[in-house]
Amino acid sequence: MSSHLANALRLCAGLLLVCVVLLAHHGTTVSYDPSKTFTTQATVTEFRYANPHPQLFFDVKDERGDVIHWAGEIAPNPAQLLQAGWGRKRSEVALAPGASVTITLSPSRAGMAAHFGLILKIVSSAGELILGTILNPGSGEAQRR
Repeated sequence: MSSHLANALRLCAGLLLVCVVLLAHHGTTVSYDPSKTFTTQATVTEFRYANPHPQLFFDVKDERGDVIHWAGEIAPNPAQLLQAGWGRKRSEVALAPGASVTITLSPSRAGMAAHFGLILKIVSSAGELILGTILNPGSGEAQRR
């Protein structure tokens, strides 16, 4: 095999590896079902302002009054939230443990029993919009509203 052909094959293999890595990040519609959004009253238990996506942990009472522990992922990453004016301090105040909020989310594709979803909107008990996102159907990613 000529050295030119061998070098061309190595280059192609290297480019393929790079392409696979670039496609590794998934859109939100892979893990969550945007057609099944629901809204619930919740009590915040913890907020993690972390990469790759902030997470909110909260308790919801079911129809029998039993407490169900939920977790939700916020689609914009911390850098995007910061650009939109949503910093760590603001989140620590608005989403402090014990805060009563109304949350709209898309549940996990694993089903409602998974108690995990993509948070689309958070409203305080006073009716103030804390965070609102909408899914961009073209990309599967959420955008700040």
